[in-house]
Amino acid sequence: MKERFTNTELASLRSDLLQGGMIDSREAAELLQVFLMGRGYGVSPQAALDAAGRVEMAGCSLPVLQLELENLALVM
Repeated sequence: MKERFTNTELASLRSDLLQGGMIDSREAAELLQVFLMGRGYGVSPQAALDAAGRVEMAGCSLPVLQLELENLALVM
């Protein structure tokens, strides 16, 4: 399976999430949505919120972040 996102893109998103402290899951979900929409993918707001919670629980690890993004990305 070919990964949709580069390590550089994921590291940048992770940095943005960590800088925000991921205190507010809604803000983290918005970041995930903006990231995906900026790359031409659709995303369900509720699914993004759920994914943000799982990413937060995993300490924002890159493998979990990548997996969640891969699962969220809807081809438009």
